[in-house]
Amino acid sequence: MTKPIALVAGATGLVGRECVRLLSRDDRVGEIRALVRRSLPPEIQVPRVRECRTEFDRLDEHPDWFEVDWVFCALGTTLRAAGSQEAFRRVDFDYSLAIANAARTRGARHFLLVSALGANARSSFFYNRVKGELEEAVIKLGYPSLTIARPSLLLGDRPQQRFGEEFAKRLAWLFPPKWRPVRAGQVASALVRAAHAEAPGLEVLDNARLRNEPV
Repeated sequence: MTKPIALVAGATGLVGRECVRLLSRDDRVGEIRALVRRSLPPEIQVPRVRECRTEFDRLDEHPDWFEVDWVFCALGTTLRAAGSQEAFRRVDFDYSLAIANAARTRGARHFLLVSALGANARSSFFYNRVKGELEEAVIKLGYPSLTIARPSLLLGDRPQQRFGEEFAKRLAWLFPPKWRPVRAGQVASALVRAAHAEAPGLEVLDNARLRNEPV
């Protein structure tokens, strides 16, 4: 049986980087295509990983990149980094949906999306609303298998420390279990496991389940 080809969008981010690392060590997987805007970290520049580097508003210039079986979408930014709600939506909704659509059009069978705890298309909070709208838009594409992970605050090695995250980590023990931070490696591990299981229809991985994932 042919080994699945995987595309990882946002492969330089916390979860995307962990997905690439796990997939590159998995002999059951064929080529791993890392869709990025900047070069991959040296530790995941290995022979089975193909760097697909471009600006995300030029994805239609590379249709062959999307001829894959699995798509891991860990693309995302923050309102502060984006600079405006419009710029945030462009990354978290427009680019993510374009990737999902391009891969589905070319026969991808499983889409695995990193969403967020509280994602709801009818939320009064902009961040949660955009995440929820993306979930609903991807569902409409008709993937045979669709996995949505809804993590809380992500923990991992970032190039820059964020004060809010450091503060939240120190107080994590006060949070209800379903809101406590989760390690990026746990999210990636759960997604890779779900990719292999390839359960038909929609599967939602909530934060409590992600936090129980062994790494």
